Amino acid sequence: MSKINWHNVAIHASYAKFSQLPLVGNVREVAFSGRSNVGKSSLINKLHNRNALARVSSRPGKTITINYFNLDDKVFIVDLPGYGYAKISKEEKARFGELAESYLQSGRIALLVQLIDFRHPPTKDDLQMLDFLRQTDTNFVIALTKADKLKKSQRAANLAALKAQFPDVTLIEFSSETGEGVQELRQVIEQYG
Repeated sequence: MSKINWHNVAIHASYAKFSQLPLVGNVREVAFSGRSNVGKSSLINKLHNRNALARVSSRPGKTITINYFNLDDKVFIVDLPGYGYAKISKEEKARFGELAESYLQSGRIALLVQLIDFRHPPTKDDLQMLDFLRQTDTNFVIALTKADKLKKSQRAANLAALKAQFPDVTLIEFSSETGEGVQELRQVIEQYG
């Protein structure tokens, strides 16, 4: 594949139902998943060196649709709704779950970037998602967000624990504040894009 121009990106569309998702032909899809407020929108913005490509909110649960971004007419970046946010109705939670599960089982994903807050051990929901990805043979990497919020000793300890827990998974330390991990994540995406 030819090199991707990471600045040539625009919102394609947002979808509330799986049946609405576009037929994308030969354009690959790279999806981003994680619990609410883990930093998906901030990561997507930093990856493309934009401030407001994906909407960022301090309030968890802001992303309630599957959002498609067209990257250089070569890749669709797919922002999935966050999981694990308790302050929404059961109906909305069920709709999110059905939408995300249908998408994840569709076979459309070339790569999934699973975000985990580096400051904390993976949540029960994170572990369920990682187990699901393994069971469905989905290609995935883990982006460890908010890396800049940890002291060096905490980072080393948390990284060692995660490497022991996920020895066969690529772990990328990422900071939307400093840009750490941007180039590494771009390189991984380009391999699958």
